[in-house]
Amino acid sequence: MKKITALWMAMLLTMLPAAGILAEEAPETAEETVVETVEEAVSGETAPEEAAAEEIITGEAPAEESITGEAETVVVNETVEEGWEYEDLFAEWNPDAPALHALIDYVEAVTDEASADYIPAEDRIAVFDMDGTLYGELFPTYLEYYMLAWTILKNPDIHPDEEMLAVGRTLRDCALDNSFPEDMAMQHAIQAARAYAGMTLNEFADYETEILLREADGFTGMTYGEAVYLPMVEVVDYLNENGFKVYVCSGSDRFLCRTLLEGVIDIPAENIIGMDVAVEATGQNGEDGLNYVFAAGDDVIRTDKLLIKNLKMNKVAQIVQEIGHQPVLSFGNSSGDVSMHIYTISNNAYRSAAFMLVADDDVRDYGNPEKGAELKEKWEASGFNVISMRDDFRTIYGEDVIKTGTFHWMEELAEEREPEALQTAAEAAGAEETAGAAAD
Repeated sequence: MKKITALWMAMLLTMLPAAGILAEEAPETAEETVVETVEEAVSGETAPEEAAAEEIITGEAPAEESITGEAETVVVNETVEEGWEYEDLFAEWNPDAPALHALIDYVEAVTDEASADYIPAEDRIAVFDMDGTLYGELFPTYLEYYMLAWTILKNPDIHPDEEMLAVGRTLRDCALDNSFPEDMAMQHAIQAARAYAGMTLNEFADYETEILLREADGFTGMTYGEAVYLPMVEVVDYLNENGFKVYVCSGSDRFLCRTLLEGVIDIPAENIIGMDVAVEATGQNGEDGLNYVFAAGDDVIRTDKLLIKNLKMNKVAQIVQEIGHQPVLSFGNSSGDVSMHIYTISNNAYRSAAFMLVADDDVRDYGNPEKGAELKEKWEASGFNVISMRDDFRTIYGEDVIKTGTFHWMEELAEEREPEALQTAAEAAGAEETAGAAAD
């Protein structure tokens, strides 16, 4: 955690914005994970290497298994391995994590020019969801939900109408037990577009950064900006080092993701795809962009026009339009990522793979082991490799980050606001009384 925190603080001292972001769904679990390759998921057969891995996990085979299929061996049923070839690259992982071994095997195969699975560097494309995949989402809910709830319910510069206020209260009241209505993602997207409309991109980044500097609810030793999954940061670094182009494809706001990840995870801003709102020039005033010429005194501002909520099939559409190549690796954590996974591993000219994280750690995080077990079984049946946060991560956020087991959510977001329309009516009534009294 120290390396990331140092980068974070150095960046904050030199410029605003910077920091880290949002989420989607999760809860999952992993016991005796048996990793399936895409070929196995399609054919229903189990490769000899996978069978050996399963035997080792279940204790029915010798305790050694080759990562590369060559001379060196790795003891995968011990927590600590001396001389493990990848311990420096994956210090935040437990060395016996089946999904990690599957990833390493995959990367070694597709980067070896002598391998039948070799993929040229220009086609090595990996896509990652953000919330619940690279970044925490259980404090107690997505960062973008907290940010909008606080904006609507507490920001004195925002004057919500009845519709916006209702959404803010729903975000607050349903977070602790995850009882959100089914259309919450779209309700949030619509009201977020409205709430932040008129902000320049720099103003929005600065506003978000103020949120990111706050201590993450439910934890000590970590701000919202630092709440990245350290093992997954190592995965991104590993892929970068092996010639992959890494993209984020998130359901969260594109600009929110850019600010959150800047200086924290090595993914360039142009490789970040997310929920989008239309932008325009400050002097444009809704005029069609075909008729308006950007002026020297203009800035770019957010509008209240939602373009896309980037979940499910919309993720596939965004990848097709913005990347222009089919990915070969996909990482996610929820049903919102399934379309992206299936697109990646179906009818692909290259060997491909998909990975699902399950939030099954209820000691270091707020995962659900029971739901995690169900999701693990479901995702494996779909041909996805499963990453158990409980079993596979040596640490999640860092050794100094402690789960408190309590939230200040309801207390922080308590309010007695009236919708803007009611406030306006009350003010008008008061003005009439004042005018009447003056006339008398």
